[in-house]
Amino acid sequence: MDTLIWVAVVVVVVVAVAAVGYVVLQQQRRSRLRTRFGPEYDRMVAEHDNRHDVEQELLAREQRHSELDIHPLPEQARDAYAGRWNEVQERFVDAPGFAVTEADQLVASVMAERGYPTDDFEQRLSDLSVGHARTLDHYRTAHEISGRAARKAASTEELRQAMVHYRALFQELLQDTARGR
Repeated sequence: MDTLIWVAVVVVVVVAVAAVGYVVLQQQRRSRLRTRFGPEYDRMVAEHDNRHDVEQELLAREQRHSELDIHPLPEQARDAYAGRWNEVQERFVDAPGFAVTEADQLVASVMAERGYPTDDFEQRLSDLSVGHARTLDHYRTAHEISGRAARKAASTEELRQAMVHYRALFQELLQDTARGR
């Protein structure tokens, strides 16, 4: 009987240690995802009922991102894009709606040259969220305003805000010299 009790105690201890280990691993993963995705993590959790599903989606994003050939821009390309951005900003004074459209296209061009797929906006958001989660809301807002501008439904102030939002991601994409960030 003593042996049976000891076996039961050992089994309970092993199960308890495994459970604690599982909880610790889950907390570490959650913390890592929160740190990596920042506001994107919080936004997704707020929009979905199941935190586990959100975390699985974020892990899938990381996996997809790791398979992309994301690379920094050469210095000459960074300088050329910076010059083009200045031209777009100058055009804003005379043609704000057109400048916002150009800013959107310029961001997409930088992304493409860096190795990001640019066909689908939602996929762009997903891919950018891995390395640029802190400026992702800027991009979302700018893109939404750009869409309204195309329908002539955005004020000049909103167009100015779109330029500021696009610039946040644009500058981050240009300055990012880390490979596969």
